[in-house]
Amino acid sequence: MRNLAVALGCAAALAGCRASAPTADIAKITDLKSSFGPQFALTEVPPTGIDPKFLTGQKLPDGLTFEPPACAKFAAGQLVPTGTQGNMAAVSAEGEGNRFIVIAVQTNEPVPVTEPGADCRKVAFGGGAVRGTVEAVEVPTIDGATTLGVHRVVQTVTGGKPRTGEVFNYSAHFGDYQVIVSANPLVLPNKPTAPVNTQRARDLLIAGVNAIRN
Repeated sequence: MRNLAVALGCAAALAGCRASAPTADIAKITDLKSSFGPQFALTEVPPTGIDPKFLTGQKLPDGLTFEPPACAKFAAGQLVPTGTQGNMAAVSAEGEGNRFIVIAVQTNEPVPVTEPGADCRKVAFGGGAVRGTVEAVEVPTIDGATTLGVHRVVQTVTGGKPRTGEVFNYSAHFGDYQVIVSANPLVLPNKPTAPVNTQRARDLLIAGVNAIRN
């Protein structure tokens, strides 16, 4: 009877029924601060409108070519496409040679997830002074969510010198919500670049989803 009542309510609403949609509190993403020790410098962003500055690192330059060509949509895809409306909250931690940014996002409608498929697990791209790879990587399985892990390496030439940057992005999508973990090595003077602690990044994805779910 309850399911029937919900269905009838949906039909009456016309605008759509969200009775069974997942709910979450994105503000609780800052609970993850307690998981970092004193060696980490922490910054938090309380709930606010989506700030593209936190997400521009996901976007590749225009005009690139991809190999295989059919994998361009996956390789160039953004976890939060430009122009998406909604709110976000975040916590950033820098320490042990790594930067971790954990972002909780609530969008006005679900954001489609572009998964790689069997033929697009690793994609090369290039154009002008830019080249690199986008590779699907291990990501945790989370009940009720679609998860995706991507390792992106970008090589550029600046001032006649080659530069290489890398970032791991892990995301969990459920309903109108996303948790995104971005992890990259810090470039510190007179110190070698530390490998990214991908296990910690994956653990943060699970912890972030658990923190915001009601």
